Amino acid sequence: METKGSRSPAMTDVARLAGVSHQTVSRVLNDHPNVKEQTRIRVRAAIAELGYRPNRAARALVTGRSQLIGVVARNSMLYGPASMLTEFEQAAADAGFAVSVGSVRELDRDSISAVVERHLDQRVAGLVVIAQVASATEALAEIPAEVPVVFIDGDPAAGRSLVTVDQVAGARAAVQHLLEAGHETVWHVSGPTDWFDSAGRIQGWRQTLQEAGREVPPLLSADWSAAEGYRAGQMLARMPEVTAVFAANDHLALGVLRALHERGRRVPHDVSVIGFDDVPEAAFFIPPLTTVRQSFGDVARAALTLLLGQMKEDAGAADTVIVPAQLVVRESVAPPA
Repeated sequence: METKGSRSPAMTDVARLAGVSHQTVSRVLNDHPNVKEQTRIRVRAAIAELGYRPNRAARALVTGRSQLIGVVARNSMLYGPASMLTEFEQAAADAGFAVSVGSVRELDRDSISAVVERHLDQRVAGLVVIAQVASATEALAEIPAEVPVVFIDGDPAAGRSLVTVDQVAGARAAVQHLLEAGHETVWHVSGPTDWFDSAGRIQGWRQTLQEAGREVPPLLSADWSAAEGYRAGQMLARMPEVTAVFAANDHLALGVLRALHERGRRVPHDVSVIGFDDVPEAAFFIPPLTTVRQSFGDVARAALTLLLGQMKEDAGAADTVIVPAQLVVRESVAPPA
């Protein structure tokens, strides 16, 4: 039996006929122990009735015959994720591959599983998952081990191939630069704490202050927006003891700059500010922003290299590539007044 039209039956068709989720079908196909025997029988019957071929997509992945790479990414206009996706598409095109992007609003289990299944039905040659948040870890663990897959900005403990910028070292360079300018301590406006990038930057900030024997101020947690940077900056601008601020991205830094300006706190004469990302506009902030540059092109090319290696070696051992971050010095840092 085939489903409507001429396409082959998909896992979602099996799930619909059996009255279960597509995750349950995946568990049955992979002989997962946490499935009731009655459910397992119902799923097997649906597979037989539809003529669904278990693991057909995974087998196509291992052969590497397809010239299509599937990408799972959060639907985001943030500079970092958007730049990463653009750079990967270009790197894949240079290597002769097309890219199919599956965007999700949230990196949660159901959203990721659905996109991964669509990619498998397309018989992609491999998967790249831009997985910045901890909530993605559970869903990504269900990707079959034989599928070539590389994570970008994922969980280092996941045991799969990973490429990421050295967020800890980038943050350390920013904080060290402020300390060397003569500041007693550095305040930090962080991104969301469930993002791996944000957690790495928090770690680098805190470690650098602790190793220097400096006081670690309270963390100001935000999202990635200029509006949240402005909100945090309004608080910092009222505190005369604040002379140095490290913002987790350049948009947060922009909001901080606006708040300091409104309170008459001059940058860098009264307060020094450093951002992260080196967005194209950073050099045109007032003053031009000292920041930490991430090489998204290097990350994209490293991810593609790992993925191509897995295709040739039938999804071999996990590798981790750490791409260095670079401090870009401009005019937003000076010795404290």
